[in-house]
Amino acid sequence: MSIGELPTPTLADEVVRLEPLTREHEAGLVAAVEGSRSTYSWTSVPTVETVGEYVETQLARAAAGILAPFVQIEVATDRVVGHTSYLTPRWTAAGRLYAIEVGTTWLSARVQGTALNSAAKLMLFRHAFEEWGVDRVDLKTDARNDQSRAGIAAVGGRFEGVLRAWQPSAVAGEEDQLRDTAMFSITAAEWPGVRGMLRDRIARKLGSVTE
Repeated sequence: MSIGELPTPTLADEVVRLEPLTREHEAGLVAAVEGSRSTYSWTSVPTVETVGEYVETQLARAAAGILAPFVQIEVATDRVVGHTSYLTPRWTAAGRLYAIEVGTTWLSARVQGTALNSAAKLMLFRHAFEEWGVDRVDLKTDARNDQSRAGIAAVGGRFEGVLRAWQPSAVAGEEDQLRDTAMFSITAAEWPGVRGMLRDRIARKLGSVTE
């Protein structure tokens, strides 16, 4: 089985809309990466020149059944502001999906620190736990990426440890090197508490915007 066999509809609330990636989103992604790149040191984010290649790579991975990519669209402006996905599904011998990763996530600098990331994570986690019935959601990042590690913890990820030389680095200039990966997770038993925490977090962030 593959992630391509799972229904991955558009997910939306009043803050963010997650639309399955298509080639029609390329122009929006170009606009999203035109701003500051100062927060992308450890994250694989396309440049204006490489967005087309990035889209084709993600769509090829989707066609192979190993990735379900989304663009993140800010509802207030209807502008594409980033990317995220489901990936690395794991199945029991009987064919039940028991784990999925949420990753390949990046956001334009303008919306970092807003309610948008928490809202997107709430929808992705909810779909995984409540529609697919997974037992755990994985989240991981370069072990050197303190900002990403803090962000994962802030949306409910529980730190499990560092996997040494776990996967190829996404950092420019380190194409032939392996990175240490910080692994986090949320389990089905933890999900109700995480769901409530995320709802409160979103409400606080939206409140701070309107005050």
